[in-house]
Amino acid sequence: MTKISFCGISGSGVCALAQIMALKGYEVRGSDRAFDKGLDQDRKEALESLGIKIYPQDGSGITDDLDVLYASTAVEDTIADVKVAKEKNITIKTRPDLLAELFHQYKYSIAISGTSGKTTTTAMVGYILDTLGKKPCMIDGGYLINYMDRKGIPNVIYNEGDICVIEADESNGTIEKYNPYIGLINNIGEDHKSMDELKVLFQNFANRCKHGLVLNSDCEFCKDIKNANIKNLTFSIQNPQADFYASDIKAVAGGTTYVLDGKNFKLNLIGRFNVSNALAAIAVCSLLGIDKFAAAKALEGFLGTKRRLEVVGSKNNITLIDDFAHNPDKVAASVAALKDYAGRLIVMFQPHGFAPMKQTGKDIMKAFADNFGKEDILIMPDIYFVGGTADKSISSADLIKVAQELGVNAHYIPKKEDVEKFILEQAKSGDRIIIMGARDNSLPDFSRKILGEL
Repeated sequence: MTKISFCGISGSGVCALAQIMALKGYEVRGSDRAFDKGLDQDRKEALESLGIKIYPQDGSGITDDLDVLYASTAVEDTIADVKVAKEKNITIKTRPDLLAELFHQYKYSIAISGTSGKTTTTAMVGYILDTLGKKPCMIDGGYLINYMDRKGIPNVIYNEGDICVIEADESNGTIEKYNPYIGLINNIGEDHKSMDELKVLFQNFANRCKHGLVLNSDCEFCKDIKNANIKNLTFSIQNPQADFYASDIKAVAGGTTYVLDGKNFKLNLIGRFNVSNALAAIAVCSLLGIDKFAAAKALEGFLGTKRRLEVVGSKNNITLIDDFAHNPDKVAASVAALKDYAGRLIVMFQPHGFAPMKQTGKDIMKAFADNFGKEDILIMPDIYFVGGTADKSISSADLIKVAQELGVNAHYIPKKEDVEKFILEQAKSGDRIIIMGARDNSLPDFSRKILGEL
């Protein structure tokens, strides 16, 4: 049995891999500074339920018999675990190294890429394959609501089969490590990198696909991408000429209905963008020989992923929603989906990272302005920052000023405890309160705290 350790094991990508390795029979241990601070204790307990041993992040878990230390890309070399591993000459690798190594062990490797929608679409593909008995291994960033009752953290599906489905991230360039049997490009939009960089990344990704490539024909930046040596499929909610096209999309109570080639289906998710995600997943599965109607039918049981327009609950006819949207396209898609239903929106958007906000902050404010009604309210606390060096020449106050100039009813409230007070003062019957933002694991608890106070 190989002994391995993960530094930063509470991270969404790292905890998924730690679980897969434990389920494969490895002796797994790990540490995380969040655990040492008393945070993310539900994740800690979930990992321990699979036999993963958690150590303080003080180097004590890095013993002489350890074979490999896998470190999150967010972990600095000054961390004790990394320093001790170097002193002991223990091999140190990154999370993407392990993900690529695992991924390429499978005969049918499926990489889900794109600036937006990766997490949900990866979950959809994994769910379809699992429901239809194809025994996939799926590694995702979000929690699958259908699997919340399983032991561990529900961002993986593990079976002993020959299919592996992963979420391929372009934000840190790790998408370049994958040579998939089937690839999907869900969309391309500005986020952590410039459009010029993204176009090159995604075309290179397309070139490395071995059997099939699925592309979103509704995305103008996907239209010129192809791999002439393999099968290319397209999906669309706008163009009937696409290989997979959905029509008659309607917002209904509890979800969205659509028509696929003359047959009616319903998703338990809101938003036209989720119908697009569903088509992408159905197209991917078709490249494995799965009937499109069987895949669409399977998705009728899919309950979504946590923090993707997740309805936390309702009190006094006020609904609390938790959402991961953090770039212009995601914000626009989420707000547009919410505006298909009645009720005022009160949105707390917590931006993360100074560099991303310098690059996309104004476009995010425009996404709110383009989709908000006059009655809707936007609130922003300070930019979420976990430490390190950064150019702090932009602030939430700067972005709120941009939103106000665009006509948004926008408020800068630096501290989240004061945001909570403001929301509770403003909320009235019929409102939807949305807690929106990425990276900060405390946001789900924050949303539930507000719900409890309503």
